[in-house]
Amino acid sequence: MAGGMDLGTGGKGGKKPLDTAINLVPFIDLMAVTISFLIMTAVWTQIGRLQVSQAGGPSAEDTPPEQTKTVQLTLAITPEQLVLTADQSSFEPIPLSRDEKGRLDLAKLTERLKQIKEQFPDQSAITLQTDDKVRYDVLVRIIDECLGNQLPQVSVMAAG
Repeated sequence: MAGGMDLGTGGKGGKKPLDTAINLVPFIDLMAVTISFLIMTAVWTQIGRLQVSQAGGPSAEDTPPEQTKTVQLTLAITPEQLVLTADQSSFEPIPLSRDEKGRLDLAKLTERLKQIKEQFPDQSAITLQTDDKVRYDVLVRIIDECLGNQLPQVSVMAAG
């Protein structure tokens, strides 16, 4: 066998045949764990997305060229109440209460946001000023209410 490769057909002299079986169980285990990890992280990244922007003035590219009728809408959030302000006028405070199932009752806030949306149909921005003691789930529910009432540009800042 000059220059060739021994195929192991002889069986003499301690040579091993080349058709040995490769154990695929560890590879399958690795793939199963990797696939499940990738699926779980993909789901959590989709669930955890919120479209919010940092409070501050709009940048030059965010300002529309035509002038629309809008107001500076601010919602101050404390653990006890919500205070909605449109430019210089302030509305009556809305007390934060929970229903019999323990969920946050935001019906009055929804009514006020609908009233403002009727008066200013071009309004799309609201600034939430949160107190440090406000729970995160309360803030997320209020952001959801704002998004549900056609106010997609939600800015969150600390109450000062």
